[in-house]
Amino acid sequence: MDQFLEIVTLPDNVPILLMLGLTGFYTWYALKQAFANDRVIAELEANPELAKTHHRKRFPWHKDWEQRVHVWPYLLRIEYLAAIIVFTLLLVWSITLNAPIEEPANLSLTPNPSKAPWYFLGLQEMLVYFDPWLAGVVLPSFIVVGLMAIPYIDVNEKGNGYYTYQQRKFAIWSFLFGFLVLWVGLIVIGTFVRGPGWMWFWPGEYWDAHKVVFEVNVNLHEMLGFEDNTTGAYVVGGLALGGYFAVGTGLMIFFFKKYALATYHKMGPARFHTFNILFLLMMLLPVKIVARLAFSVKYIWTTPFFNW
Repeated sequence: MDQFLEIVTLPDNVPILLMLGLTGFYTWYALKQAFANDRVIAELEANPELAKTHHRKRFPWHKDWEQRVHVWPYLLRIEYLAAIIVFTLLLVWSITLNAPIEEPANLSLTPNPSKAPWYFLGLQEMLVYFDPWLAGVVLPSFIVVGLMAIPYIDVNEKGNGYYTYQQRKFAIWSFLFGFLVLWVGLIVIGTFVRGPGWMWFWPGEYWDAHKVVFEVNVNLHEMLGFEDNTTGAYVVGGLALGGYFAVGTGLMIFFFKKYALATYHKMGPARFHTFNILFLLMMLLPVKIVARLAFSVKYIWTTPFFNW
């Protein structure tokens, strides 16, 4: 446990702890506000008379009051106090924690483990499960493209401009899984679990730089008895990956037709299949992680050009 406490309290890792705390707090706060708004929406839908006046009925204004809030002193006072608090926090932080500056780089001595900055640790962890070209270029590009495409794919008019859970269940769960479970989760693994040699060390386990682990990771076609660089190997991997996208597409169509038929028709084929491909690519990461950790599968599909 001393080893784990030492890792957690490193100046490099303190910001990650703060990031985890803030992420958890704001996730809870946003969902708390969403559930509160859902209760108000349900109340207004059940009472048409109350819905006519909406929030003015719940939060009445005096007839002689101006229905506006001035920037001074209300907003500027809060911003001034926030600036003082942040400045004090950074001042105490800089005094109590030494800057994580190491010795000059030595070409003959590589740090072990050699880790990227914390915001790239998710990508570095992805290199364990995917081909470097996919983990470093293709998949991050799809993340950027997917975030840019969300406003054009989303056809739900509800839930815009206010917090809600009932009207945005699928979107909220997809985002929470993609951001918290996958991205933040991979950062936590890369920071606190991956030790020397990028080997897996459970919290509390000593990071032994001389530890040797005998692991045999094989490709999917090798598990099924096919040799490398043969037609059978290419076909098996292609069928497995194609089957994943085919089955995933079928499940998505079934889900939307059963629970969100109006949204399915409103999206149209182009929007739906764009969304479907992006969603299945995101879910391919946990599938690949489970395949590697549980079944020692290195790649599902290997070709001379790329490896999945």
